[in-house]
Amino acid sequence: MKRFIASALLLALLTGSLAGCADKAQSGAGLGALTGAAVGALTSKNKISGAAIGAGIGALLGYAIGNEMDKYDKEQINKTLETQPSGKPMAWKNPDNGTQYEATPGTPYSSNDKIYRDITIKANIDGSEKDVKAKAYRNPDGTWVLVQ
Repeated sequence: MKRFIASALLLALLTGSLAGCADKAQSGAGLGALTGAAVGALTSKNKISGAAIGAGIGALLGYAIGNEMDKYDKEQINKTLETQPSGKPMAWKNPDNGTQYEATPGTPYSSNDKIYRDITIKANIDGSEKDVKAKAYRNPDGTWVLVQ
Protein backbone atom coordinates (compact mmCIF):
# COMPACT_ATOMS: atom_id res chain seq x y z
CA MET A 1 0.00 0.00 0.00
CA LYS A 2 2.87 2.38 0.80
CA ARG A 3 4.27 1.75 -2.67
CA PHE A 4 0.88 2.56 -4.23
CA ILE A 5 0.65 5.82 -2.26
CA ALA A 6 4.17 6.82 -3.28
CA SER A 7 3.45 6.04 -6.94
CA ALA A 8 0.16 7.93 -6.85
CA LEU A 9 1.89 10.89 -5.20
CA LEU A 10 4.60 11.07 -7.85
CA LEU A 11 2.23 10.58 -10.76
CA ALA A 12 -0.19 13.21 -9.48
CA LEU A 13 2.61 15.67 -8.84
CA LEU A 14 4.14 15.23 -12.27
CA THR A 15 0.96 15.25 -14.26
CA GLY A 16 -0.57 18.21 -12.52
CA SER A 17 2.62 20.10 -11.88
CA LEU A 18 2.90 21.97 -15.15
CA ALA A 19 -0.63 21.95 -16.46
CA GLY A 20 -1.57 25.32 -14.97
CA CYS A 21 -5.03 24.15 -14.00
CA ALA A 22 -7.21 26.55 -12.03
CA ASP A 23 -8.05 23.96 -9.39
CA LYS A 24 -5.16 21.59 -8.67
CA ALA A 25 -7.13 19.68 -6.04
CA GLN A 26 -9.81 18.73 -8.56
CA SER A 27 -7.22 17.75 -11.16
CA GLY A 28 -5.42 15.65 -8.56
CA ALA A 29 -8.66 13.96 -7.55
CA GLY A 30 -9.46 13.07 -11.15
CA LEU A 31 -6.01 11.72 -11.87
CA GLY A 32 -5.96 9.88 -8.55
CA ALA A 33 -9.29 8.26 -9.32
CA LEU A 34 -8.07 7.07 -12.73
CA THR A 35 -4.81 5.77 -11.33
CA GLY A 36 -6.53 4.11 -8.38
CA ALA A 37 -9.13 2.46 -10.62
CA ALA A 38 -6.43 1.04 -12.90
CA VAL A 39 -4.35 -0.27 -10.00
CA GLY A 40 -7.43 -1.64 -8.24
CA ALA A 41 -8.64 -3.46 -11.34
CA LEU A 42 -5.21 -4.94 -12.03
CA THR A 43 -4.57 -6.14 -8.48
CA SER A 44 -7.97 -7.33 -7.34
CA LYS A 45 -9.64 -10.69 -8.05
CA ASN A 46 -12.96 -8.89 -8.55
CA LYS A 47 -12.02 -6.33 -11.19
CA ILE A 48 -15.12 -4.15 -10.80
CA SER A 49 -15.01 -3.79 -7.03
CA GLY A 50 -11.22 -3.43 -7.13
CA ALA A 51 -11.54 -0.59 -9.62
CA ALA A 52 -14.26 1.11 -7.56
CA ILE A 53 -12.31 0.88 -4.31
CA GLY A 54 -9.10 1.98 -6.04
CA ALA A 55 -10.87 4.94 -7.64
CA GLY A 56 -12.24 6.07 -4.27
CA ILE A 57 -8.89 5.82 -2.53
CA GLY A 58 -7.11 7.39 -5.49
CA ALA A 59 -9.52 10.32 -5.62
CA LEU A 60 -8.99 11.06 -1.94
CA LEU A 61 -5.21 10.82 -2.24
CA GLY A 62 -5.15 12.81 -5.46
CA TYR A 63 -7.26 15.58 -3.95
CA ALA A 64 -4.96 15.87 -0.95
CA ILE A 65 -1.83 15.78 -3.12
CA GLY A 66 -3.18 18.26 -5.66
CA ASN A 67 -4.23 20.60 -2.87
CA GLU A 68 -0.76 20.53 -1.34
CA MET A 69 1.27 20.46 -4.55
CA ASP A 70 4.49 22.33 -3.95
CA LYS A 71 5.24 25.32 -6.15
CA TYR A 72 8.97 24.74 -5.65
CA ASP A 73 8.85 21.29 -7.31
CA LYS A 74 6.85 22.65 -10.25
CA GLU A 75 9.40 25.40 -10.75
CA GLN A 76 12.26 22.87 -10.69
CA ILE A 77 10.62 20.65 -13.31
CA ASN A 78 9.95 23.66 -15.53
CA LYS A 79 13.54 24.87 -15.03
CA THR A 80 14.86 21.43 -15.96
CA LEU A 81 12.86 21.34 -19.19
CA GLU A 82 13.74 24.92 -20.11
CA THR A 83 17.46 25.05 -19.28
CA GLN A 84 19.05 21.61 -18.93
CA PRO A 85 20.96 20.08 -21.85
CA SER A 86 19.61 16.77 -23.14
CA GLY A 87 20.67 13.83 -21.00
CA LYS A 88 22.00 16.01 -18.17
CA PRO A 89 20.08 15.40 -14.93
CA MET A 90 19.07 18.13 -12.50
CA ALA A 91 18.56 17.16 -8.86
CA TRP A 92 16.81 18.94 -6.01
CA LYS A 93 15.37 18.29 -2.59
CA ASN A 94 12.03 19.72 -1.55
CA PRO A 95 12.83 21.84 1.52
CA ASP A 96 9.38 21.30 3.06
CA ASN A 97 8.80 17.56 2.72
CA GLY A 98 12.32 16.22 2.08
CA THR A 99 11.45 14.41 -1.15
CA GLN A 100 14.46 14.15 -3.45
CA TYR A 101 14.08 14.43 -7.21
CA GLU A 102 16.28 13.97 -10.24
CA ALA A 103 14.94 14.98 -13.64
CA THR A 104 16.65 14.21 -16.95
CA PRO A 105 15.29 15.89 -20.09
CA GLY A 106 15.55 14.38 -23.54
CA THR A 107 16.36 16.03 -26.86
CA PRO A 108 13.85 18.69 -27.94
CA TYR A 109 11.84 17.93 -31.06
CA SER A 110 9.09 19.64 -33.01
CA SER A 111 5.65 18.24 -33.79
CA ASN A 112 2.43 20.01 -34.75
CA ASP A 113 4.13 23.41 -34.43
CA LYS A 114 5.12 22.75 -30.80
CA ILE A 115 8.45 22.00 -29.16
CA TYR A 116 8.40 18.79 -27.11
CA ARG A 117 10.82 17.17 -24.68
CA ASP A 118 10.66 13.79 -23.04
CA ILE A 119 11.65 13.78 -19.38
CA THR A 120 12.48 11.06 -16.88
CA ILE A 121 11.89 11.96 -13.26
CA LYS A 122 13.12 9.92 -10.33
CA ALA A 123 11.71 10.61 -6.89
CA ASN A 124 12.89 9.23 -3.59
CA ILE A 125 9.81 9.21 -1.36
CA ASP A 126 10.36 7.83 2.13
CA GLY A 127 13.27 5.70 0.90
CA SER A 128 11.35 4.28 -2.06
CA GLU A 129 12.54 5.33 -5.52
CA LYS A 130 9.96 5.86 -8.25
CA ASP A 131 10.60 6.60 -11.92
CA VAL A 132 8.17 8.35 -14.23
CA LYS A 133 8.65 8.99 -17.94
CA ALA A 134 6.65 11.85 -19.39
CA LYS A 135 6.43 14.16 -22.39
CA ALA A 136 5.96 17.93 -22.24
CA TYR A 137 5.47 20.72 -24.74
CA ARG A 138 6.61 24.32 -24.42
CA ASN A 139 4.11 27.17 -24.33
CA PRO A 140 5.03 30.46 -26.03
CA ASP A 141 5.40 32.02 -22.54
CA GLY A 142 8.20 29.56 -21.70
CA THR A 143 6.21 27.28 -19.39
CA TRP A 144 6.03 23.54 -20.03
CA VAL A 145 2.87 21.40 -20.02
CA LEU A 146 3.07 17.66 -19.36
CA VAL A 147 0.96 15.68 -21.79
CA GLN A 148 1.66 12.13 -20.67
